[in-house]
Order: sequence, then C-alpha cells, then structure tokens
Amino acid sequence: MSGTPPEAEVASAWAASGAVLLSGRPDGPPLLPPGRAASVARDLAERFAGGTGAPRLDGARLLAERSAFMGHGRRGRVSAGGACRLLPTADGWAAVSCARPDDPALLGALASADVGDDPWPAVAAWLCEHTGAELAARAELLGIAAGPVRGVPAAPSPVQLPAAPRPVKDALVVDFSALWAGPLCAHLLGLAGARVVKVETPTRPDGARYGDPGFYRLLHGGHRSVVLDPATVAGRRAMAALMEAADIVIEASRPRALARWGLDAETAVAAGTTWVSITANGRASERVGFGDDVAAGAGLVCREPDLSPLFCGDAIADPLTGLTAAVLAATAPPGRGVLWDVSMSAVVAATLDPGPPVPAGPALRRGGGWAVETGSGLVPVASPERREPDGDAPAAGADTAGVLRGLGIAVP
Repeated sequence: MSGTPPEAEVASAWAASGAVLLSGRPDGPPLLPPGRAASVARDLAERFAGGTGAPRLDGARLLAERSAFMGHGRRGRVSAGGACRLLPTADGWAAVSCARPDDPALLGALASADVGDDPWPAVAAWLCEHTGAELAARAELLGIAAGPVRGVPAAPSPVQLPAAPRPVKDALVVDFSALWAGPLCAHLLGLAGARVVKVETPTRPDGARYGDPGFYRLLHGGHRSVVLDPATVAGRRAMAALMEAADIVIEASRPRALARWGLDAETAVAAGTTWVSITANGRASERVGFGDDVAAGAGLVCREPDLSPLFCGDAIADPLTGLTAAVLAATAPPGRGVLWDVSMSAVVAATLDPGPPVPAGPALRRGGGWAVETGSGLVPVASPERREPDGDAPAAGADTAGVLRGLGIAVP
C-alpha cells in the first residue's frame, strides 16, 4: 500500500470498479469517489494472487460486485443497499445503519421514542439536537452501528503488509465470520487452494444467507458448513477443537463475544495459528459497524458543492477489508502464530489523503454511458460486474458431522 499511484491510475481504477455508478444522487450524474480505494484494492488482489498462486482477479471490480447481483443503484444519502442513511447532526453529519431485526428498537432507545418499524423520523429529529460525539457515545453504549462522518480525514496510518504472501494450498481455514468482509477473505483463501469450513450457530446464522443467493454462492461455493451451539458444553468443546485444528481462523466479533464461547485468540496464536480478527474499529474498541457506516465514518464520502456528503459505492469498507485480510492471512511466517487486528475503519482511512474535503468530480455523458476524466483522457465508467459462482454453497450445518469426524472431533 506504500506510495501514491498516479492520478490517472487512481481515476481509471475507480472507473473500472463499478463503484462510480453507485456514487451520487439518483437524479444526478455519477460521482468520482475520493481517495485510492479502487487502486489499493487492485494492488491487494495482485499481491495475493502473486504470492499464493490464486487466480488473478481485478480487485477494483470486487468493490461493487455485490451490487452486480443485487441490482443496486446510487441513492444519494441512502446507501446502495438501503440499510444506512446520512443525516445531519447539530455539528455535522452522521451515518446511521438499521440493518438488523433489533435495530429499530435500538434506534428508538437512542432517540428515546416509540418508533415502531420506522425509526428514521425520530432519529433524524434527535440528531439535529445532538452532536456527532454524543451519537458515537450512545451508539457504543447501545450497540448501534452509527457515528459521525469525518470531515477532514486524519493523516492515514498505512496498513502494514509484511512479507509477500505464501501458498496456502490445503491449509485449514475455520471461518466464524459473516456477511461480506470475512467471507470474502475466506473465499479468496479458498481460491488459493485452502480448505474452508464455515461455522455458524443455530441462533445466529450468517445474515447473508437471506440476501442474494447468487452472491452467497459466489462467496461460499466449495466450502463446508458446520453449525455448533455454544450454549452447550459439547458445542463449545467442538468449537475449541476446530480452532485448535485450524491453520487460519477468521472471525469478525468483539473479543468478549468469542470469550463467552471459550475461544481465545492469544491461546490459538501461541499454538501457531494465524488469527484474522476483523472489527469495525479494532479489537480495543467496543463500537460496532457495517461497511457503509464505517466507510462514511472514515471519510469515504462524495461531497456535493456545499460539501454535504453522499454515499460512495456499496459498503466499500467490506470488500476492501476482505482483500486486506486475505493478504494478511497468507503472510504469517511458517510455523509461527500471528494475530492480525484488522480495523475496517483504519483500512478505509489508509486510502484517503488528509486535507479539507472538496466537491466530487461528476462523470460526463459519453454516448449511451458515462466517462471520467483521468488526467490523461476520458475513461468509460464500467457497470458493476459479477463473477459466476463456482458450485453451490452448502446448507447450514450440512457438513457438521463429516467435518468433525474427519478431524477426530466428537460430534455434539
């Protein structure tokens, strides 16, 4: 991630990503997002393939891949997927997500109002009377994915990628994560030949199972599915045994949540495991977040002429973090354990240049499509592109007994 690509390369990567068409108002032109996320994603994918022998993918195109399946379009201050909104606060702007079944009630608690199924009017009114700092404090307390939109990006701290990735063929990857970032990491490791086991619980299956089935198959095709109940002693024992057998563990939970299951990263790392921990703001933070609110909170938003924010792409923090995590997962020294503390907000922030915000440059009409100025000419703007899934994803728990017996683990 070191060095700054030439301006033309940065704009060209954005144009190829599909994210430009998802950025801006629905009744206005597409907007060129700020920063270097698309070119960074391209570099990460190339680095991963070069070290692991995985098929080469265009990392920039992975940023908008979900929208190619879901049919998303740009929606201004509503995220492409519809679960997050940009709303004014007493001192700026905030990104607030309402993606989980319990979120309307939690947002009602934030606003101290009975909101029913539509929390947005009450939340908008509350935000107008409170600062971004007040929102962040209450959101952390309540477990809400929300926070202020950073006006001026901080000086980025580059995500350190150590040695070149190594082959991971036949490595056992145990994936406790869900949704997009962690599963994309696992998917890429699987493309490099790793054996991937997805672990879910009976009460908290991966929410992505209820999204687009093609996109879910893309990320999980060829993996094996295990369902274990951490509420039981036998289930916790099986989880711990799976962790002990793993070469690489992927999870996206706060440490205290995993501790309740008897899973401890430090213990696994001491035994030689590569542990990839993906969180919104790092393991030391109790804040939760999803791809859209994390990206906006880090400052990855398009700015209108009055500098008010609009969403960029579709939950870009997720695929950008998934790519980063895959590279890190494949760079642990052989025979040594390592804990990778992957903060989604830090990954995004590292692609942004510090300085005052500026209005986004609009794409230009060219024939039946759009083009962006790269500094060395106009480049056509690509639509989000989908890869075809390679096989079916297993039903939840379909491989529980087979995986556990194959590893010599007692079946609960």
